[in-house]
Amino acid sequence: MIRVQDLQKTFSVRVKAGRFRREKRIVSAVDGVSLTIGRGEMVGYIGPNGAGKSTTLKMLTGVLMPTSGTVEVCGLTPVPQRTRLALRIGVVFGQRSQLWWDLPLRESFALLRHIYRVPAADHAARLRRCRSLLGLDEFLDTPVRQLSLGQRMRGELTAALLHGPEVLFLDEPTIGLDVVSKQAVRQFLAELGASGDVTLVLTTHDLADIERLCERLVVIDHGRVVHDGSIEALHARYGSRRSLVADLDRPLPDGFTLPGAVVTSVEAGGHRVTFALESASAGTAVAGLVGAVGVRDLSVLEPDIEDVVSRLYTGG
Repeated sequence: MIRVQDLQKTFSVRVKAGRFRREKRIVSAVDGVSLTIGRGEMVGYIGPNGAGKSTTLKMLTGVLMPTSGTVEVCGLTPVPQRTRLALRIGVVFGQRSQLWWDLPLRESFALLRHIYRVPAADHAARLRRCRSLLGLDEFLDTPVRQLSLGQRMRGELTAALLHGPEVLFLDEPTIGLDVVSKQAVRQFLAELGASGDVTLVLTTHDLADIERLCERLVVIDHGRVVHDGSIEALHARYGSRRSLVADLDRPLPDGFTLPGAVVTSVEAGGHRVTFALESASAGTAVAGLVGAVGVRDLSVLEPDIEDVVSRLYTGG
């Protein structure tokens, strides 16, 4: 569905070069990105602020012309074929709206049907599905300006899907949402992705969205792809480790070691100890610990993707 080869985008900016003089400087926002995304994939596209995420999305949707490289979305070249492409993609930008501010949500959806020339029966079926999964009925007749942020975002998702797009681009779809609204949006996107009908490309700073929705993760930094693969591969590549937290009857004896594990913290006077599992499996570590000291409770913590990505961004 998406083919990108050596994509580059540069901007010319003027910077101060003395008291009364400015000079032109070329800034590279996207620097040689290559990607292939298949039909039905759910791909997380993440990076720090200024890494080039939104610039990439704008080139994929035809908003920006690439400086060099090739882009193909749904078999079309985005900028010269932007009108045709708009009929086959959906876009949700967390800080931008495609709804009419003063109209009830229902009428915004009706207008979009005519703009995209969607058959009435197809439009009704898609709207019915979104109403059910996103709980739209309670505010369908409310003007958009009176909706809460969570309600408006659910409306934005519906608006992006009513014409039956093959690819859905999501830029910060859960930004600013409360816990309940986030759960509703994530559940909806998970069901949408599970159907395999739509290819999803998600950019976000909320890594919980990525963990719950995407099997594939693309990390971009300084305009370049630094990781393209599964979240598990990211953990393996950057040394993520599971942790074993043990509540003990008494502190560990002096000189105690657990093969394949390292103590990372000791709390509660030595009665709670956290081990990083470097080479030992959880079962082996638990057996070694139980055999040496009385254990009240145990828990195994999976590695936190935020820690991994933070280390990646900072060059750790």
